[in-house]
Amino acid sequence: MKKVELLAPAKNLETAIAAIDCGADAVYIGASDFGARENASNPLSDIETLVNYAHIFNVKVHVTINTILNNQELERAVEMVKTLYNIGVDAIIVQDFGLLQAAIEGKLPPIQIHMSTQCDIRTLEKAKFFDAIGVSRIILARELSVEKISEICKSVNCEVETFVHGALCVSYSGQCYMSYANGGRSANKGACAQPCRKKYSLVDSDGKLLKDGHLLSLKDFNASNDIEKLINAGVKSFKIEGRLKDISYVKNVVLYYRKLIDEYAKKTSAGVIFADFEPNLNKTFNRGFTDYFLNGRTDCYNFLTPKFIGEKLGKANEIGTNYIKINAKISPQDGLCFVNDNTVEGFLVNRVDGNKIYPNKMPKIISGTTIYRNFDSVFCAKTAQSSVKRKIAIEYVVNTNKIYVYDEDGNNVCKEMQTDEKPKNAQLMKQNLIKQLKKTGDTPFYSINIMFETDEIPFLSLGEINSIRRELLSLLKIKRIEQYKRILQKPICYADFPQKVLDFRANVMNSEAEKFYNSCGCLIEQYALEKSNAIKPGIELMRTKHCLKYAVGMCSKDTKMMYLQDDKGKKYPLKFDCKNCEMVVLSP
Repeated sequence: MKKVELLAPAKNLETAIAAIDCGADAVYIGASDFGARENASNPLSDIETLVNYAHIFNVKVHVTINTILNNQELERAVEMVKTLYNIGVDAIIVQDFGLLQAAIEGKLPPIQIHMSTQCDIRTLEKAKFFDAIGVSRIILARELSVEKISEICKSVNCEVETFVHGALCVSYSGQCYMSYANGGRSANKGACAQPCRKKYSLVDSDGKLLKDGHLLSLKDFNASNDIEKLINAGVKSFKIEGRLKDISYVKNVVLYYRKLIDEYAKKTSAGVIFADFEPNLNKTFNRGFTDYFLNGRTDCYNFLTPKFIGEKLGKANEIGTNYIKINAKISPQDGLCFVNDNTVEGFLVNRVDGNKIYPNKMPKIISGTTIYRNFDSVFCAKTAQSSVKRKIAIEYVVNTNKIYVYDEDGNNVCKEMQTDEKPKNAQLMKQNLIKQLKKTGDTPFYSINIMFETDEIPFLSLGEINSIRRELLSLLKIKRIEQYKRILQKPICYADFPQKVLDFRANVMNSEAEKFYNSCGCLIEQYALEKSNAIKPGIELMRTKHCLKYAVGMCSKDTKMMYLQDDKGKKYPLKFDCKNCEMVVLSP
């Protein structure tokens, strides 16, 4: 079986440790600055604590430095990378080419460089470019088919990472400027205001309403049915989106994909996961699921709401003055909702009596309405309180004067039994050793075997045995961290960029990034919008595979000019690139 990596998100140290315990082979997390989720930053002291915990299990830690940077920020980012390398971080996730130039000039330590999905890696030519300059990994755009992913994997030597679960950006990542154009909050600086989740109307040039709702809001990505195909395609790492998600979400999703991937491939990390709950993707936040474009065009959008509707329970079959009757298993404190006139309304369950539920506030609802559960109080309590643990198998070997302990990776330490006193009852002494050495408590180990190479065992009190065991396991944990081997980044070099001229969509904010592009044969005609502020009518704010002409059944029809109109009346002209099956949102 192939070895593949399950890569989990973490907004903080606690969530990262939970992800590791639930089976992640690697975690990605933001440091104090320069991450594409500005509300998910972490002090470097927490990153160091995480590294030390992760490396016990051969789990890797990737840190996001995937915003675009001005000259001053680039200098600070370079210094941060040096610190991250010194505390043991395995890789940095990068968008800004200024960091590549820093690597060329020898200003970065040999930490692995992963090119972020923010680099808009959706063509074979661009994938080959990053492979040619020598980066360790590329993170592909989410819009690619299994066939295109397979083609890229077969054509590059670097590792290929793809998303498999979580929220979707409607635009090609790194190519959305709506948030910045509307309110100065740049997605490429980690401050996206998510205008794609708002309500819009689709109108033509005559003002005729064609469709309204959350027209740019996509369902959530779920590639669980395609895991085997993606493994066979050559994907090295499977990434879960969600650095802003809560710990229950991360536990549930990571454990689900751990179990799924284990059916087809080996994990790249060590240990066994001891779970105390059964994961269920439908129980935690999602906007409905889509496999997006993995297997061709699908209905990937959710016009009704960007919120979590939840699992379908059934229809309300009786409405009382203060209760609703429904044939479903429901618990107090569950959150339920229903659709009323294209609006999602919700309520909390105060009390349950058989099939009657008593809401905290009686909604206006009619018999026959479909009810959904978007907060399962029992499941969420179980995941929140779960004590899923990852443990490494160990074996003890006892001889006449030493106790050795070996782990599943071949590491070993030993401790002398500093006594010559013989036990009065050798069999009882042996039983005591077995009983006490089996105890591993809250250490990262579990005992699978205790071997005796001799019957001549010296006498040890229970306290002495416990002391030896604690010291052995402490030494073994330290040794695992010391023996952990990072894979280093090979030198970065220049290569021909597949495009010869780029405008603001190159997202260049600093002179070093421009130097790198120029050295790769590409002219930067215009700096990033965040630097030039050259927002004028008709520029491309978003390019997306989600096409509204397709969504409203007008794909092959000649139509008048179409506009996306927000709730304040602002109209965004739409352009349709039918050859490439793409829609472009232009600035008003």
